[in-house]
Amino acid sequence: MINTLETGGKWDVVIIGGGATGLGTAVDAASRGYKTLLLEQSDFSKGTSSRSTKLVHGGVRYLQQGDVSLVFEALRERGLMAQNAPHLVRDLSFVIPNYEWWGGPFYTIGLKVYDTMAGKLGFGSSLNLSKEETIEAIPTVEQEGLRGGVVYQDGQFDDSRFAISLALTATDFGSTVINYMKVVSILKENDLVCGVEAIDGETGKKYKIESKCVVNATGVFGDGVMMMDNPEMRKMIQPSQGVHIVLEKRFLPGEDAIMIPHTSDGRVLFAVPWHGHVVVGTTDTVVDKPELEPRALKEEVDFILETASKYLKYEVTRADVLSVFAGLRPLAAPEDDSKATKEISRHHKLLISISGLITITGGKWTTYRKMAEDTVNNVVLVAGLDERKSITENLMIHSYKKNVDFDDPLSVYGTDVNVVLSIEKEKKEYRGFLSEKLGLKKSQVIWAVREEMARNVEDVLARRTRALFLDARESIRVAEETAKLMAMELGENNSWIKKQLKAYKDLAAGYYLE
Repeated sequence: MINTLETGGKWDVVIIGGGATGLGTAVDAASRGYKTLLLEQSDFSKGTSSRSTKLVHGGVRYLQQGDVSLVFEALRERGLMAQNAPHLVRDLSFVIPNYEWWGGPFYTIGLKVYDTMAGKLGFGSSLNLSKEETIEAIPTVEQEGLRGGVVYQDGQFDDSRFAISLALTATDFGSTVINYMKVVSILKENDLVCGVEAIDGETGKKYKIESKCVVNATGVFGDGVMMMDNPEMRKMIQPSQGVHIVLEKRFLPGEDAIMIPHTSDGRVLFAVPWHGHVVVGTTDTVVDKPELEPRALKEEVDFILETASKYLKYEVTRADVLSVFAGLRPLAAPEDDSKATKEISRHHKLLISISGLITITGGKWTTYRKMAEDTVNNVVLVAGLDERKSITENLMIHSYKKNVDFDDPLSVYGTDVNVVLSIEKEKKEYRGFLSEKLGLKKSQVIWAVREEMARNVEDVLARRTRALFLDARESIRVAEETAKLMAMELGENNSWIKKQLKAYKDLAAGYYLE
C-alpha cells in the first residue's frame, strides 16, 4: 500500500478516516472505478466504529421520537447489510419486558409499524408474549411485577470485523487503504483543495498527495480537519460518549436480547448476547473534546450496573465486569444548545466548503452504505469525474458466505476461514489456541498481520479479534504470545516485543474495573 502511495500520482479522491463511513466511501468510490486512497491516523475502526452496541437496527426509539424518515432509511440499510454480508450480520430477537409501572401500547402498535416499514427486507414480525413466554425467552429476567413482553426482530454484527471486511472489499476493487498515516494539512491551489499532506506514523516520512477531491470522514475528529481547511469554522460536531460493559453468558443464557425502553435518563438499555458473552449498554454523556481512547466514567458504569440489576434476576456488580469500553458518537452539533444529546438527530449531514472539502458527519453504523453513496455522488460533482452509478446496494462484502454458524468464533472470516486455518500447517508455532476461553487461534494472529494490516498487538487483540472487548484480563494474559507471533511474521526483535507488551498492558488496564 505504501509503495502504491509513493508511485500513485494524482488520485480521484482521498478519503481521510478509516471508520465505517470512510471505509464505506472507499468501497463505493473504488467499485465505481475511481482512483481511491484512504488514510487513517490510527488503525481502521479504532474510534467509534469498533465501540458500538453491535446492533444493525432501524432504531425503535427514533420511531418513538417521530423520526420516520431515519427509521425507513435505517431499516432498508439493515436489510442490505444482512443481504450483502450474511457472514457478519445476523437476525436477533429482542424482548421488551412489560412491567406494572409502565404500559407497553407503543411497543405493541409501534413495533407493528416498524415491521411494516421494513418491507421485503424485514427480519420477521413482532409478537406479544405472555409472562410465561417472556420468562422462557429470558430466564434471568426480573420476574417481580412482570406482566409479559413484546418480541421484535433486529440485526446484530461484529463492528470492527465488518470494518476490516470493508477495507478488504475496497482493496479488492483496487483502492489503496493505509492505517497509521495521519493527515496533517490540506493542500490548496488558487484557494481550492488539491490534496493533503500526511505523515507515516511508523517512519515519520511526510507525503504530499495530489487529489481531485478530498473527503473528511473522520467522525468525532471532523471539526479538526474542517479547521485545517478553514480556521474560522464554527464547531459542527458534538461528541457524546456511550459506555458498555461485558459480562459472562450466565447473565443472559438464552439466544435473545433484552431491550429496556425507559431508563432513568430517558434512554434505552440493551443487553445483547455477543460472541458467547453479554454486552450491556449504553450511556449518553456529552464530552468536550474527542479522544482516540475515551474512558468510561465511574458514574456511567454505576448507571449501567444499577439499571441492569433492576431487570435481571442476578445483581450485576463491578466484579462481574469482564471488559468495559467507551465510544464517542459524532453527533451533528445542534444550533440550539438546550437539546439533550439523546434528542439530537442521527441523520447524516454532508457539508461542502467553499474550497471543495467534502465533510460527511452524523449518521450511524447501519446507514454507512447510504452515507458513502451520498458522499461519492458529491465527489463526482466536486471533482468533475465521469458519472457512474453506485453499485453497493447489491455488492457482496469481502469473503461473503451464507449460512455460517455464528457460534463459531471463526465465522467472521466467511470464505477466508479455510485459508486462516491452513496457516497452522506452516509451522508448529502457529498451531492450536492462543486462548481457548475466547476461541482464539494462533493462526488468526498471523492472518491479521499478513492479510489485514495489523501493525501492533492492540490491532490484533482489540479489532482483528475481539479479545480486549470480551475479556480484558484474558487478553493481557495472551498478549506476550501474540507479540511473539507477530514478531516472527514482521521480522521484529525482542525490544519490539517488550515495547508492544508495555503499550498493550497500559491500554488494556483501562478496560477492566479494579
